[in-house]
Amino acid sequence: MSHKRSQNRTAESRLALPLAAIYGVLVSMAYGVWGQGLWMTFTGFAVSTLLMAELNNANALIRIYSRMVSCSFLFLSVMSIFLLHSIPSTIVVLCFIAFYLSLFKAYQNKNATGWVYYAFFAIGLASLVFVKILYFLPVLWVLLAFKILSLSAKTFIASLLGIATPYWFIAGYDAYSHNFRWLSTHFKELATVESMFDYKILSQHQLITFAWIAILLLIGTIHFLRKRYNDKLRTRMLYDVFIALGWCAIIFIILYPQHYHVLLGIIIVNTAPLIGHFIATTHTKFTNFSFHVILIITLAITFFNVWMPSMTF
Repeated sequence: MSHKRSQNRTAESRLALPLAAIYGVLVSMAYGVWGQGLWMTFTGFAVSTLLMAELNNANALIRIYSRMVSCSFLFLSVMSIFLLHSIPSTIVVLCFIAFYLSLFKAYQNKNATGWVYYAFFAIGLASLVFVKILYFLPVLWVLLAFKILSLSAKTFIASLLGIATPYWFIAGYDAYSHNFRWLSTHFKELATVESMFDYKILSQHQLITFAWIAILLLIGTIHFLRKRYNDKLRTRMLYDVFIALGWCAIIFIILYPQHYHVLLGIIIVNTAPLIGHFIATTHTKFTNFSFHVILIITLAITFFNVWMPSMTF
């Protein structure tokens, strides 16, 4: 194209990620990250952004040069700034990105036991702070078989070992201290019957933020399913993973909003590549208009979450 719209110039700019990073720092400071003692989760957020950039680079998630995957992650995370109050959310987001970085290296390799082990080790670590992430395991194994094309007896065993490894260390410590109370209580949560559809526990800020991210996931999903033929087969398979796990997390959060903070982080990780792909690879007048609408609404919700009075998250 000889003429590039503002959407395309933004998506392909080498300054996009540095400027987005400066924006993220400034908004976080305005929110009072240091004053509220949120420096640990803020550091986790910064590392997550870098890992999302590496995820994009290592897997060529967008077929042109673009930093929109990491920029989208950064903008959505800053919009959901209240997640900085949740250490479990920060840990799960880091682990989920690490899971993808390892899992995608096992693509079409049924002997990639090492990468599968590392991927599911990340899930095992995440389960230490959010045990119900283990509900995702059947879906992860299905995706390993039909999208990553790497499921075999060896890789299945490697996945089980990866999940179990963090608990081996904890069990060893508990055996040394003669106290297995934490482990028994931890796994009992998997069988605990919880109340469903209890949206009264969520603030207006949280509901609006979730609704907008779900809309962005829907936009990204529809766009990719319509235009997937333009991408390589491997890229299609990876985006199918993002779509499947993103919508699984959406269903989970609708059923059990009490796990909002952790699940919203997972949804953001899966939404960022999809909406980033939409912004970077479309170039019509309508999508250019849509890009500006998306940006304006995201900034407006960010302002609402950062500066408008709200309940304590």
